[in-house]
Amino acid sequence: MKTYNVAVVGATGAVGNEMVAILEQRKFPVNKLTLLASARSIGKTLTFRGEEIPVDELKEDSFKGIDIGLFSPGGAVSLKYAPIAAAAGCVVIDNTSAFRMEPDIPLVVPEVNPHAIKDYKNRGIIANPNCSTIQMVVVLKPLHDAAKIKRVVVSTYQSVSGTGKKAIFELEQQVLAIYNNKPVEKNVYPHQIAFNCLPHIDAFLENGYTKEEMKMVNETKKIMEDNTIQVTATTVRVPVFYGHSESVNVEFEREITPEMARKILSKAKGVKVVDDPSKNKYPLAINAAGKDDTFVGRIRRDDTVPHGLNMWIVADNIRKGAALNAVQIAELLVEKYL
Repeated sequence: MKTYNVAVVGATGAVGNEMVAILEQRKFPVNKLTLLASARSIGKTLTFRGEEIPVDELKEDSFKGIDIGLFSPGGAVSLKYAPIAAAAGCVVIDNTSAFRMEPDIPLVVPEVNPHAIKDYKNRGIIANPNCSTIQMVVVLKPLHDAAKIKRVVVSTYQSVSGTGKKAIFELEQQVLAIYNNKPVEKNVYPHQIAFNCLPHIDAFLENGYTKEEMKMVNETKKIMEDNTIQVTATTVRVPVFYGHSESVNVEFEREITPEMARKILSKAKGVKVVDDPSKNKYPLAINAAGKDDTFVGRIRRDDTVPHGLNMWIVADNIRKGAALNAVQIAELLVEKYL
């Protein structure tokens, strides 16, 4: 089997850590693994295949001899270094929002639009979608193929790990502070996140929506390759460590019953139906954490429109919402194109 030199950029972050773990778990054909991060991470190591690999400082000459770069360092860093890596012959799979809406850069969810990967040749970059978008379109695409979606209304319940390690620590510390009657410190979020819900993810835009909400609107259309789908979103940060949950209301052009939807989704790649309310069985963030599948349940009619369904979608945002999706793209890349 051919092997590849792989670099993980942003290796010491939550997603970078998971990328390294998933490369090993899925036995990706790595020849040499290079770990890259800012100068602050020099001296750190990560374990890969039983070996302690040192973290190197990300520099402009870091990509000589690298075949594939898995990027999750923040948008500004990707904007600078992804084109440098691509110019050096490295195919970049970028987990940030930097390139997602560029018309000549593919935005890929392997279960939905794997054919788009071929367009990596345009600029040497493939964009990994937003975590909340990925889990939604994995469920919506097979339903769209069956009955064509007209409109989607989504409200998200997103875990703090979506913000990164500092947010996980902030939630931990706030919970401890409250239990010990100590002052609550707020450094990552503008308000207390412990025992609270914040209807605010990313910056607010002039239209009153946040960037996160507009990512779901625009990315869904691009990935599904259908600009006629109407999407509106409200994204909310909740005091959960891992796993994003979504309440999704879908209006279709044709008849689709809950039974039909369950049957379609039970056969869909990467989707697991958990839907037996009589036994209190429905997707939960704590059950999705650490899992590769996207879970869907609470599938029921919306009687306020002719062809409407409501559903509840849950996935691990660090795995399928980020690291796993990137590695799956890399797997298809080496299988079909490199």
